[in-house]
Amino acid sequence: MIPVAVVEPYADLARRVLAGPARLGRTRLVAVDGPSGAGKSRFATHLADALAALPGGVRPPVVHTDDLLDGWDDQLTFWSRLEESVLAPLRAGRPGAYHRYSWVRRCFLPGVVPVPVGPVLVVEGVSAARAAARPELSLAVFVTAPAPLRLARAVARDGPEILPDLRRWHAGESAHFAADGTAERADLVVDGAPGLPHDRTRYYVRIR
Repeated sequence: MIPVAVVEPYADLARRVLAGPARLGRTRLVAVDGPSGAGKSRFATHLADALAALPGGVRPPVVHTDDLLDGWDDQLTFWSRLEESVLAPLRAGRPGAYHRYSWVRRCFLPGVVPVPVGPVLVVEGVSAARAAARPELSLAVFVTAPAPLRLARAVARDGPEILPDLRRWHAGESAHFAADGTAERADLVVDGAPGLPHDRTRYYVRIR
């Protein structure tokens, strides 16, 4: 079956998130997953903007899993760090905090990034909607885009010197998504490289 692309407003999705149940303590956990270079960060930012723009809205914290990785080889094994520093405290009704990894210095920075208790938390990154998180997710989003475009985006952003690590990364994420069934179990699949004309700050293109 050929997927049908539908342009939908972030504002409606923001209202959908807030109307759903909180499953991580008092917080609605939104996971924005998908392969590298698909457009996850853009989607997460625009959804956070839409939540903040609602009447009485509060901009949710957005945790990027790349900030929690201990380098390239920590692609999937970082999860305990996210659980201990962010998810477990919020589950108990307490604020979380984490140390951000510096990809330049190749170490975690000493300062902490606070994650306050709020109505919504957005976690963005490869494996954010993994099976371990699903019972507590209020919304699972999978963002996709063609592999050549994703590779070109990553190289344009970080330089060609990352290519050896990036190719290993792509192989690892493909294996993970196949084993985890992430896209099939997502509540929403988004086209990260849509051809339909639209205002990308206010709308996204749903393909499932």
